Amino acid sequence: MNSIRKIIMLVDDDHTILQTGRSMLKDHYDVFPLPSADKLFEVLKKVTPDLILLDIKMPGIGGPEAMTLLKADVHYSKIPVIFLTASNDRDSVFKGVALGAADFILKPFTANDLLFRIGKQLNPEEKGKRSVLAVDDSPEILMTVYTMLRDTYRVFTLPEPEKTQSILCNVKPDLILLDYKMPTLSGFDLMPIIRGDVEHQDTPIIFLTSEGTIDHLTAAVGLGACDFIVKPFSSEVLHEKIMKHIKV
Repeated sequence: MNSIRKIIMLVDDDHTILQTGRSMLKDHYDVFPLPSADKLFEVLKKVTPDLILLDIKMPGIGGPEAMTLLKADVHYSKIPVIFLTASNDRDSVFKGVALGAADFILKPFTANDLLFRIGKQLNPEEKGKRSVLAVDDSPEILMTVYTMLRDTYRVFTLPEPEKTQSILCNVKPDLILLDYKMPTLSGFDLMPIIRGDVEHQDTPIIFLTSEGTIDHLTAAVGLGACDFIVKPFSSEVLHEKIMKHIKV
């Protein structure tokens, strides 16, 4: 007996992307190619997908705006959303991830990458992943962290440190990566704010810093951090440091 095929909604204003994506997915899923977010919300009234592939930059309602609307509606808020994005649109990626996007795929994508990313979200084991919140004013650092960790952890990125308290009301990370120096609020400024939240009094916090001295380590530990990582860092170092404090 054939199993019920899962439904994917592919939303992009580029006809070539819609055609290519449908061709890559049609043997595995029922695919709805949709040219705009307006069309997405129209179809959602009739069909509930298992996952949405959402272009970031579209005329009218863009990806981040569509994400906000989806997460605000109880009928759609649990549907996994993967952003489709050009590599130079990092700010929108971070905004989308902060709003609850499950992942992102860079254009142009391959069939293997598309199927792999979708499969990870539709696999029930994905829901059991531990989560990491990275707070850093550098888009390059956030992109590096996200790319290095996304296959092992659920990763949330925040380029605006002043919004840390707000995001912690909606996201409960198992570990926080916190930039040591930021222009508005530094890691030191944020430590008492984070520790002032009863739910995060014991959450492991690792400082990200370009100044790896014993004084910095002592100061970080004194404020309640459990470790620090010196920039630039490798994937191996990042994973090793995180695994010391939380188990996958």
